[in-house]
Amino acid sequence: MGWLRSSKKDRNGRWAPGEVSTLLEDAPWHPSYAGEERARPDAAYSPGSGLPLRFWRGHSRWWWFSRGTATLLFLFILLLGWLAITAPLSKSLEPIAPPQITLLASDGTPIARNGAVVDEPVRIADLPPHVIEPFLAIEDRRFYSHWGIDPRGVARAAWAQVSGGPMQGGSTITQQLAKFTFLTPERSMTRKAREALIAFWLEAWLTKDEILERYLSNAYFGDNHYGLRAASLHYFYRQPEKLRPEQAAMLAGLLQAPSRLAPTRNPDLAAQRMRLVRNAMVAAGYLTQAEADAMPVPRTDVREMNNLPTGTYFADWALPQARQSSEVGYVRQTLTTTLDSRLQNIARDVVRRAPLGGAEVALVAMRPDGEVVAMIGGKDYEASPFNRATQAQRQVGSTFKTFVYLAALRDGWEPEDTIANTEIVDGAYRPRNASGRYSETITLADAFAQSSNVAAVRLQQEVGTDAVIAMARDLGITSALDRGDPSLALGTSTMSLLELTSAYAGIAANAYPVEPHAFARPEQSWWEWLWDGPDSMASEDHEDIQELLRGAINRGTGRAAMLQSANFGKTGTTQDNRDALFVGFAGDLVVGVWVGNDDNSPLSGVSGGGVPARIWRNFMAAALGERTRPAPNPTASPDPGGPVQPFDVEGLENIPLTEDGQTTLSVDQNGATVSTQVEGVPFEVRFDEEGLSVEPVED
Repeated sequence: MGWLRSSKKDRNGRWAPGEVSTLLEDAPWHPSYAGEERARPDAAYSPGSGLPLRFWRGHSRWWWFSRGTATLLFLFILLLGWLAITAPLSKSLEPIAPPQITLLASDGTPIARNGAVVDEPVRIADLPPHVIEPFLAIEDRRFYSHWGIDPRGVARAAWAQVSGGPMQGGSTITQQLAKFTFLTPERSMTRKAREALIAFWLEAWLTKDEILERYLSNAYFGDNHYGLRAASLHYFYRQPEKLRPEQAAMLAGLLQAPSRLAPTRNPDLAAQRMRLVRNAMVAAGYLTQAEADAMPVPRTDVREMNNLPTGTYFADWALPQARQSSEVGYVRQTLTTTLDSRLQNIARDVVRRAPLGGAEVALVAMRPDGEVVAMIGGKDYEASPFNRATQAQRQVGSTFKTFVYLAALRDGWEPEDTIANTEIVDGAYRPRNASGRYSETITLADAFAQSSNVAAVRLQQEVGTDAVIAMARDLGITSALDRGDPSLALGTSTMSLLELTSAYAGIAANAYPVEPHAFARPEQSWWEWLWDGPDSMASEDHEDIQELLRGAINRGTGRAAMLQSANFGKTGTTQDNRDALFVGFAGDLVVGVWVGNDDNSPLSGVSGGGVPARIWRNFMAAALGERTRPAPNPTASPDPGGPVQPFDVEGLENIPLTEDGQTTLSVDQNGATVSTQVEGVPFEVRFDEEGLSVEPVED
């Protein structure tokens, strides 16, 4: 007879004393009820469960084992389902390294090669047995019999570690595929557990041949070659279907340490490892000992000549665009870029001949639509691959004044309008003109040509900082611009040379913003142009800004950049000559040049109107087919001192008057001097308030 309980309980949830039926004496006896426990009704119930102890003790061990196993199996199935969502099977079909991309210039000239050498996947059905067997013998002898995990292999590896014997791998081919396809190379128990789980999952969804195919097609064989097909072509110039037994044995041996065992680097180590593969094949029954002894060490046959650089400044910038637009696959790709090899060579030659001293340099040349045709990111890529044209964020000096004047033109100002050009003596920020010359008023055209700092700051105050920033944003400037800083007008904000040059390209084309790109883009359809076409400024404003930019070169701070054809540009020099720039356009080219030190230290005698302007002019003249003439040597300008205040060179010095550069004109506040030579004797002709004088020049 079972227990009879009263329905009454105390405040603690226990049965009230005296409420247990007298039938308790007739309850089934259990050893646990003996003694004091028999006198306590609660002892017959599992604490906290409300179930009789006989419920828990009435099932056999087999009953518990079967239900526990079913629970674990259910959880395992849930994990496999989770894997099916988070680790798509198609990922094992993709190459584990980005396939090789070769970049060509617009004329088809190869310029750079980057990425791994990856070729078409192999098919097990097409491979002869003597190609497959070495891999099975050395990597996973029981591959076709286990379920993704080989307990014997794990035990053997564990015993080798405990006993101090030679290290042995316990991972199966399936686990290795799981590891380099889905997981990181970290060494942890969590990663090993995930590796085992993915291995079970792969075995459940793929056939053994499919697993082996994907493994052989993705494994790394050294020398930047991934997959059996790429490796066999690289080391032996043979398709894998035609490999000889000894060649397949050597390739199988490389998988343990591809970089160290590559026969092109360490032929002796590769041969030694290949002999271990032969012994493993004998142990596995694939070869007799006599056949193994007769197997020679193969000779490599490397015919590929990769004499292209793996990186250049332009290639480093273009490759992310190439990867983004290319399809994922094993096929090596050859892509044509916008780079013009002729213009790139001109840029390289001009930069090489420039008097840079210890300073660095950057140059970007593009079409008005943003196609980059030449790029220099520094003096020497091998010494420093840091791209100063795309990665360096530097102050741009007075090249930013163009946006201030554009905002004024948009607001209704005209080049003939005047603005105060007197010293700023009030307030905390007191910029000065580099020349030290001031006037009551000055026209916008003259202020822009002479790069007057005080005029630019006042003009920004007139039109408003928000209007200036809006103009820069419209032209594609995305870098931070400080609304509360009056020195914004003088280019104290930082940005890359590529970003600045792209904004000037928008001015040249009167279509903005311009996005710089390394690969040709299809032309917009009429509907695309109407719906999402570029913005443009009013034709009057575009003509006015061209007038200002032309004046800056022809009669202003950028005279050293003067060309025979129409040219437009602006100089820029930051405080203490830390950055010197020239940006402008002529013909169908927009070019930006920067010179500076990587540590942001001051330049010695270099300003925007000097070396950068000369580099710009020499590049443009050669690119447009003009005859070049020597440009004037750069001269240092006085440091204006005071707060941050970029400035430009104001002096009219060493203006070339002849093609050979031997006759020059210098103009100062008191007069003009012509320096020339007569029969090799240098002398100067001076015009000033005292009249005309001719004096020889002493060495």
